[in-house]
Amino acid sequence: MKKVLIITYYWPPSGGAGVQRWLKFVKYLRGFGWEPIVYTPENPEPPDFDETLLADVPENLTVIKRPVWEPYSIYKRFTGQKKTSRISHGFLKEDNKQGFAEKIAVWIRGNFFIPDARCYWIKPSVKFLSQYLSKNPVDAIVSSGPPHSMHMIALGLKKKLDIPWLADFRDPWTEIDFFDKLRLSKPARNKHRKLERAVLTSADVVVAIGNHLAERLRMLGARNVKVIHNGYDEDDFHFLPVEIGHTFSITHVGSLNKDRNPENLWKSIARICAGNEELNQKLRLRFIGKVDFSLKESLAKYGLEKRTEIIPYLPHQEALKLAASSSVLLLVINQTPNQQGILTGKIFEYIAMQRPVLCIGPVYGEASGILTLCNSGETFGYDEEKALGDWIIQAYKDYKDGNLAYIGNKNVSRFSRNNQTAALAEVLNLVG
Repeated sequence: MKKVLIITYYWPPSGGAGVQRWLKFVKYLRGFGWEPIVYTPENPEPPDFDETLLADVPENLTVIKRPVWEPYSIYKRFTGQKKTSRISHGFLKEDNKQGFAEKIAVWIRGNFFIPDARCYWIKPSVKFLSQYLSKNPVDAIVSSGPPHSMHMIALGLKKKLDIPWLADFRDPWTEIDFFDKLRLSKPARNKHRKLERAVLTSADVVVAIGNHLAERLRMLGARNVKVIHNGYDEDDFHFLPVEIGHTFSITHVGSLNKDRNPENLWKSIARICAGNEELNQKLRLRFIGKVDFSLKESLAKYGLEKRTEIIPYLPHQEALKLAASSSVLLLVINQTPNQQGILTGKIFEYIAMQRPVLCIGPVYGEASGILTLCNSGETFGYDEEKALGDWIIQAYKDYKDGNLAYIGNKNVSRFSRNNQTAALAEVLNLVG
């Protein structure tokens, strides 16, 4: 087998969306002639932990863990948080307390920790891995970002050892939705762009999770860009089929920040519930994961808090099972400039559940295109209040008639993790 070194910050027992992509690639890579070796922090600061994900780690896999220093302990003391507090990413806030100390902390993070809070892991990692690879050669290197410090480690190794390198972008760098919220000075902004361009022009292959992101990376200087989507792991859905619960439930899985709070949806639901007592009694809004305080305020504003259940982070399998028992799955795309190309990992797991997906976002965006391709749901613009209400009324009617159990998905298997790993192996074979 050929060997590939994978540099990733997120690895089990870290939980959350960031770990899924490369955990699943590693799970299936041996079947396509590649032996993965994982390099990851020994003491990371992920948004959540999920010990159950360790079951997906292949037997006898070489996982190299090295200590990482991050400023989060200082950040927590500075902002008055407990040592055990988990740091939410993407500027999600679970309460509306935002004092001067937090604003200062964001400014420091944006201007002094470039490209991110793991930047002090770059030099020691390059030094260690250079020595390791001289004794344990590999055929290719993969870096997965964000955090983009992983790309900087790979860039350092590329300069020293000239090993074929694949830079995988799960999200944009300077065009990510919260980049402008980092309070960057002009020199800091320029440094981010300089480092980003160095990665894009030095990597042998740049991989993006969608077509829109791929095109943006080309425009920023990437020479050779491939698209490999996220997907769903068939092994994660062995429990299907499951029955819909006794309530008409609309479920969202994952974090919801302020940019993904669909105000008009809550307004629409409140309006139709006011005129339909039966639906009002049957309705349940379920959120599995962290939600921004603005969402709670909106639900209270429209009198929906008594119909709402907010469930903290659940192990991956538990979250999937609970979501699969829902009547409708909710997908909300950020109301940000890069909304057309946002393609969350959860969309593919939603599709695999065969429940109707209600998507709120750009109707001609990439997420909408995937849902249409797979016949898995419908997308509405953020301001389509009446159309949203009409869709929910029809979905409730289908629920009562027993026609909402499973929808006729198509083209789904192309997004299985095994098929996506096959695409990855093809790219690795070209460079390695």
